Amino acid sequence: MWGEAIRRLDRADRIQRQFFRPAGSRARRQWEPPVDVFETRDAIYVTVALPGVPADALTELEVRDDTLIVAGERRVPAPDARAALHRLEIPHGRFQRRVTLAHPRLAIAGHELRDGCLYLTLRKR
Repeated sequence: MWGEAIRRLDRADRIQRQFFRPAGSRARRQWEPPVDVFETRDAIYVTVALPGVPADALTELEVRDDTLIVAGERRVPAPDARAALHRLEIPHGRFQRRVTLAHPRLAIAGHELRDGCLYLTLRKR
């Protein structure tokens, strides 16, 4: 029974690291949000999971050559300055995600931040 509990905890830890993993060993610690990428004949659609990140916290949103770059910062959302912290599992601090795409000529045609996700439409040129 104890062995099964340990295996389940290990699996849960692996899943969390898969979705919210630190971005390398940079001078300032960063995390990489998970993304979904879909493609149609005319566009590429990208969903970036950014729980608790307001639009004004996005510091970079651009396409350079064949790479989409999304960067910003998620602050710890303390409801009250006197609140005691019991658990902090959602990543916070600086984040940056670079996604190399199969098309070298893309332009951001639209973006929307809602429901904890950034939805991007990249038009193929």
